[in-house]
Amino acid sequence: MNPFDLSGKTILVTGASSGIGRQTAISLASMGATAVITGRDEGRLKETFGQLGGTGHSYVAADLSGESGMDALAAAAPQLNGMAYCAGAVEYHPLKFLKRDKLETLFHINSFAPTLLTGKLARAKKLERGASLVFVSSIASESGVPGTLAYASSKAALNAAVRVIASELAPQGIRANVICPGIVQTPMNVTADRATDLAEAAKRYPLGPGQPEDVANAVIFHLSDASRWLTGNIMILDGGHTLI
Repeated sequence: MNPFDLSGKTILVTGASSGIGRQTAISLASMGATAVITGRDEGRLKETFGQLGGTGHSYVAADLSGESGMDALAAAAPQLNGMAYCAGAVEYHPLKFLKRDKLETLFHINSFAPTLLTGKLARAKKLERGASLVFVSSIASESGVPGTLAYASSKAALNAAVRVIASELAPQGIRANVICPGIVQTPMNVTADRATDLAEAAKRYPLGPGQPEDVANAVIFHLSDASRWLTGNIMILDGGHTLI
């Protein structure tokens, strides 16, 4: 028996149109899971869908920035054995120039949306007993890097929320865990205007910056039966960045 095998499990992946979400969906499918992928950009979502191995996968284009999008996704979702919440946004705003609307936007995308969506799926009874919920956060939630106040605090709120979710859903055998990656080389980060910053940041990672596959593999572990006794956990996945 392979405890990492995901055959027979139906997994919802948000933010699947690019980056970590796209790679997570592809990796889950390769491990035997039936993927239900979602994102705002239907064109890019279809590109991800076309890269999924196996059969039975589906996609739902949904904008989770509003209640209607979350309601539509919760209604369209099949019975789920797991969820990988990979959708997120990052912006940099020094404290002196931080505006309320920017703070609210990042909190909504990074904290409110994943927790509210989870509640809607639970109310709709779409989460099977024994399901595993994985939320992708960030080491920014603990590092205190200048300019990341809005982003870091929104991710810290998510971390706290997931621990409560884990406690409330444990009687149903449902697990909830957080993965906090460091810098990952996604299309959002690997751009001409950020190449210098990324190269400089990589010097602070003993094992170098991560790849989307590194996060996807951690998601697989948390969704699989190999982690069946793990809930409310916050995993730091940073190539040794916090060692130095």
